[in-house]
Amino acid sequence: MAKFVWFFSYTSEAAAAMIDTPGDRAAAVAALADAAGGTLECFYWMTGPHDGLAIVDVPDAATAAGFSLGIASSGSLKSLESHPLLTMGEAATALEHGKKVRAAYRLPGT
Repeated sequence: MAKFVWFFSYTSEAAAAMIDTPGDRAAAVAALADAAGGTLECFYWMTGPHDGLAIVDVPDAATAAGFSLGIASSGSLKSLESHPLLTMGEAATALEHGKKVRAAYRLPGT
């Protein structure tokens, strides 16, 4: 499974609807993750540039893209970002790949 984090911000209309009729948004996201063949690890509300975040395990990057598209198409969010998360082992592999690429890279004009 691939692990992704989604940062989201609700539209003012969605925020107003949640104030009028509060509900368990974590349960709603867990159901979406399940529909995508994944699982919700955590869901947090937050302050700052985003209203919250969710960490979800999904089968692959294509599933993550579909998860994002399905949610974004609802119109209830004004922003949605997804980022893959790497374990320390995956990060070590990425660093090794970066080392090979850096050795092969040539600066423009050289």
